[in-house]
Amino acid sequence: MVSQIESSAPAEIIYPESDGQPMANNTEHFEIIVLIKGNLDILFAEEPNVFIAGDLFWYPIEGNNKIKYAPDVMVAIGRPKGRRSSYKQWEEANQPPQVVFEILSPVNTPVEMARKLLFYNQYGVEEYYMYNPANNELQVWLRGEYGLDSVDFDQKWISPRLQITFDVSGENWQLSYPNGKPFTTFRELMAQSQVAQQQAQVAQQQAQVAQQKLQQAVPRLLSIGLNREQVADALGLTIEDVEAIAMNL
Repeated sequence: MVSQIESSAPAEIIYPESDGQPMANNTEHFEIIVLIKGNLDILFAEEPNVFIAGDLFWYPIEGNNKIKYAPDVMVAIGRPKGRRSSYKQWEEANQPPQVVFEILSPVNTPVEMARKLLFYNQYGVEEYYMYNPANNELQVWLRGEYGLDSVDFDQKWISPRLQITFDVSGENWQLSYPNGKPFTTFRELMAQSQVAQQQAQVAQQQAQVAQQKLQQAVPRLLSIGLNREQVADALGLTIEDVEAIAMNL
């Protein structure tokens, strides 16, 4: 008879990267997530220890792959940038994300959102933002002495951690950088880039025209008897500039 020797080694725990659900439930939901994530990436581009992710599983407890949530956007200040398949808190100096965002969609239920609030409260989130684009309602929770407390604010709120401004005074919310510049979509960034390129081209053309005029003015002034110092004074050039132009005639 052959006896089986049972292994005493614990089974490896798998921490899934996906639950098979879509990142967003409609185009508006997706666009808002991308707007927040993309602009926060820009805001903290020069900060190597600010990790920002969208729809990434956060596992707060080592050895437990059942307790998890994937915030629409989360920010972990003090954690290095870089790729991750999930946010395993025990591998992140036990640092929970300080700021999380949830964007409501028609499929979200009150029970689901209540569970998320309990999760974020229990596992150390400092600022929790839940936005409903259907009615332009923003709910804010801020960690106090006993956990996350709901915050009453008058249409505008500034994040203590991120210093960005939320404004729900209009038909749709507006998020702004600490300097007051509004968050912009990728399309708006492209348009701004194109305008900047056009302005640069115009400036370059103007500089070329100005240089041509100087090159034409120098020989004319020299030909009427002005010396190089006088030409330099008249055109706002250095004597070396005048001499260089004269040598290329």
